[in-house]
Amino acid sequence: MSAQKPIFDKGSRRIFALAAVVFAFDQITKWLVRRYVLEGDEQNIIPGFFNLTHRANTGAAWSLFTGNNTLLALIALVALVVLYLTRQHFSAHRLLGQFAFGLIFGGIIGNLTDRLLPGRHAVVDFLHFYMQRRGSMEIWDFPAFNVADSAICTGVALIFLLNWKNEPAMTGAS
Repeated sequence: MSAQKPIFDKGSRRIFALAAVVFAFDQITKWLVRRYVLEGDEQNIIPGFFNLTHRANTGAAWSLFTGNNTLLALIALVALVVLYLTRQHFSAHRLLGQFAFGLIFGGIIGNLTDRLLPGRHAVVDFLHFYMQRRGSMEIWDFPAFNVADSAICTGVALIFLLNWKNEPAMTGAS
């Protein structure tokens, strides 16, 4: 008599729990920005390095594909389903893999929520890092992003690291 594997095993529960935390933190921070920072405004937090801003992004990273909110929402939804169904191929059985997938799922759901909720239809980006040398007008900046973006990038990097380390060694032909 074989024991059936539960639908939501311990690993899946970890993934969903972290995804819920990431989603909540992402939505709370975006709510605070929508409430206290005017859209398009920049508040200098660390001169020459960091601004808190409020940007509505209907595109993807670096505002690529701006104005394609519906298409990007559909792509995010498909990615979420595909990642969920194929997670076992990407170290989701390991604790660090579960952590990575929790970050990715929470981030995707956070940005997807922004794209789909009535009255929003754009992702709120608010963390703006840049560098300006003293005495220079030249500014090197990184596009504004949010908690969900950070979670997705961190999760993807962890998946790459986990799977890179687990690559079987190449052997010579016999």
